Amino acid sequence: MAEGERNMNTNYEYYRTFYYAAKYQSFTKAANILGSNQPNVTRTINRLEQELGCKLFLRSRQGAVLTPEGSRLFNHVEIAIGQLTAGEQELMEGTGLQGGSVALGASETALNLFLLEQLSLFHEKYPGIRLRISNHSTPQAIKALREGAVDLAVVTTPANAEKALHETKLASFHEILIGGRAFSRLAEKPFHYTQLSQYPLIMLGRDTMTYDFYNQLFLKRGLVLQADTEAATADQLLPLAIGNLGLAFVPEPLASQALERGEVYRIPLEGAPIQRHIILLSDHRRALSTAGREMERLLCSAAE
Repeated sequence: MAEGERNMNTNYEYYRTFYYAAKYQSFTKAANILGSNQPNVTRTINRLEQELGCKLFLRSRQGAVLTPEGSRLFNHVEIAIGQLTAGEQELMEGTGLQGGSVALGASETALNLFLLEQLSLFHEKYPGIRLRISNHSTPQAIKALREGAVDLAVVTTPANAEKALHETKLASFHEILIGGRAFSRLAEKPFHYTQLSQYPLIMLGRDTMTYDFYNQLFLKRGLVLQADTEAATADQLLPLAIGNLGLAFVPEPLASQALERGEVYRIPLEGAPIQRHIILLSDHRRALSTAGREMERLLCSAAE
């Protein structure tokens, strides 16, 4: 071990002793807190003074008073000891699930259909753990997970995540085609994909995995997907459909209340229902905190 490393290790104990002696202005009180005795504290302070080449305390019957040099040193040592203590406390709290934090990247659909309920349960069980939720598209969430900006990602398929990321299916949902009152007549009989070109279509932007999903769906039928209105976020699709801007594919659970109120109409499509999944992505190349592991466990246990 290098000489500098030996001094650094030794000096931490010196500075710790100095901190308590200065804080309580008493070598005896410092000894009691440190589980030592007054002669040992005196020897430690003497060694620190020798190393620094200056006097740190003036001792009298009233106690140990800091010299000007000692006061300047204490200003720095107090900050350092405080940071170390806070770090130790945070680690101990995180280990016991009394504190810590979890960062999640989530798409809007995954958040509304699955994640919100689970976050509520997690917060109720572990109120001391801080939650940081980032609203991401699926590609953004995957990028954030890969770069370590979030601990876990909860998104909808397709994800096209790299093989290094572990994928767990959490839930499934159907997407349906809806239209506002101006398109209510289309709900009266089965509707074919080939007819969609005759009506305005509302879609998420071309940079989203949802757009890619429907683009592939159309291509398999020999059709070209052409959106007349592109929404920036998934939660804009339903209001735009209610406003009669066109037809939109939306998750069935999110449209249920609007369907009941007669604000939109479900347009029956040919073929099997459109099914998508909500998935959990984790990067096992990066270790999770205790709080992160518990969040992962809770989400997986809630899977269908």
